[in-house]
Amino acid sequence: MTLDQYRSHVKVYFDPLVAVAIRCRLTPNFFTIAALIASAVAGILFYLRMEFWAVLAVALNAFCDAMDGAVARATNNQTKRGDFLDHAVDRYADIFIITGIFAGGLVPWQIGVFALTGVLMSSYLGTQAQAVGVGRYYGGILGRADRLVMILVVGIIDMLIPLSFLSLSLLGWMLVLFGFFGHITAFQRFAYVWAKVE
Repeated sequence: MTLDQYRSHVKVYFDPLVAVAIRCRLTPNFFTIAALIASAVAGILFYLRMEFWAVLAVALNAFCDAMDGAVARATNNQTKRGDFLDHAVDRYADIFIITGIFAGGLVPWQIGVFALTGVLMSSYLGTQAQAVGVGRYYGGILGRADRLVMILVVGIIDMLIPLSFLSLSLLGWMLVLFGFFGHITAFQRFAYVWAKVE
């Protein structure tokens, strides 16, 4: 993950928002469910070819996804149930957003499926490391934070400057990268865990 290593640098910007959330008695699970709803809305909007609003919904998903963990840490409310919910929601969010992009015809479905399998396998192996006793491992080239930022940036550029190369839009090439680097990340995580277990 390239962007996760900068989490401590952006914490200072989230602290005031976390304080407001705590004063409003908003729980980590509130933000987790809000992230799920935002991702579902993003998927529907991509499907309907309403890319501007879809990108805004992705931004809301990313914000809520960051806030649930930040509020949990600030209130010392990091539970196994909350962690489990967060990971389940993250996977559904990936499915909603990526499926919305290719189901709406913005990219060929074959590329969408390639991207989705890469994303899901890399995420699965990150958490499976914990299941076999190695501890959670999120190393590799492409993590969830990277993907969300790419969707936001590429989505905006694609709206402002619609470009295509070899009959693929920028969103299409982004999903190609999701698939390619997602599977590479999955292999990196598999190799790391394989070397740690007997």
